[in-house]
Amino acid sequence: MGSTNNTDKPDFILVGLTASGEVQWVLFTLFLLIYLITVLGNAGMVLIIHLDPQLHTPMYFFLSHLSFLDLSYSTVITPKTLENLLASNKYISFMGCFTQMSFIFLLRVTEFFLLSSVAYDRYVAICNPLNYPFVMSWRFCCVLITGSYVIGFTESLVNIVYMISLHFCKSNIIYHFFCDLILILVLSCTDTRDIEIMIFIVASLNLMVSLIQISVSYGSILSAILKINSTSGKRKAFSTCAAHLMGVTIYYGTMIFTYLKPKKSYSLGKDQVASVFYTIVNPMLNPLIYSLRNKEVKNALIRVMQKRESCRQLK
Repeated sequence: MGSTNNTDKPDFILVGLTASGEVQWVLFTLFLLIYLITVLGNAGMVLIIHLDPQLHTPMYFFLSHLSFLDLSYSTVITPKTLENLLASNKYISFMGCFTQMSFIFLLRVTEFFLLSSVAYDRYVAICNPLNYPFVMSWRFCCVLITGSYVIGFTESLVNIVYMISLHFCKSNIIYHFFCDLILILVLSCTDTRDIEIMIFIVASLNLMVSLIQISVSYGSILSAILKINSTSGKRKAFSTCAAHLMGVTIYYGTMIFTYLKPKKSYSLGKDQVASVFYTIVNPMLNPLIYSLRNKEVKNALIRVMQKRESCRQLK
C-alpha cells in the first residue's frame, strides 16, 4: 500500500489495467495504434471541414468541434496511460491528477451539449427544411457552441473547487489508469457524502437535459420519416441520422453504466473496461461513425487532395 506521508496533497500512484509486463506491452502497442488513428482521424476531420467550402454548413461545423473534443479528450488521458504502461514509476502529482480531472469534466460536459446541438440540427433539417437556413443561422450555431463550452467550463470549475478541498490521509494508490472521480473520493478521509450528492445531481441533470433534447429531436425525426412515401427518401433520412444515434448510444451508454450509480457499487474490472471504451476507443470511432461513412466527407477529401495536387503541379 502507498501512503500519503501525512500530507493533505499527495502524489498518487496510477496502478493501471494490469501488473503483467507482457500484457502491458500488448496494451501499449494497441493503445498507441488507437491514439495515432484518433489523432489522424479527428485532426483530419477538422482540417477537411476547414479547407472544403462545401462542408461549411452547421452540421459539419458541429462535427468539427466534436472531433476537436474527441482529440482533446484522448490527449488528456492516453499519453499518460502509455507512459505508465512502460514506466516503473507510475506516479502522478496532485496538481497533475486534478488538472487531468478538470479537463475530463470540461470536455465531457461540453460533448453532452454538443451532441444535443447536433440532434437539434438534424431535427430542423428533416422536420423543417424550408426554414433551416434561418433557424440554424451561423449566429445561432455559435451561440450553441459557445454555450456548450461555457457550461462545461463552469461545471468543471465548480467540481474541482469541491474536489480540491478534500483531505487525504489514506492510501495514495488509484486502481485505475487515469484520475477517476469515483476513486479519488474513495481515497479521501473527508466526509464526501455532500460532494457525491452534488456530483450525482449535476451529472444526472446533464444527462437528462441532453438526453431529453436528443430523444425529443429524434422522436420528431422518426415521426417525420415514417410519413415519407418514398422508400429511397426514408432510407436517405435514416442514413443521415443513424450515425449520430450510434455515437450517442455508445457515449451515453458507457457514461451511465460508469457514473450514475452509488460509489459502493463500483466494480473495478467492469468499470475499467467501460472506461477504456469511452476514453480511448470511442474518440477513435467517432470519425469513422460520423464521417468516413459519409459521401460528402469522402468527396471533400478527394477535392482537397486534387486541389493540393493541382497546386503542386503549378509550382
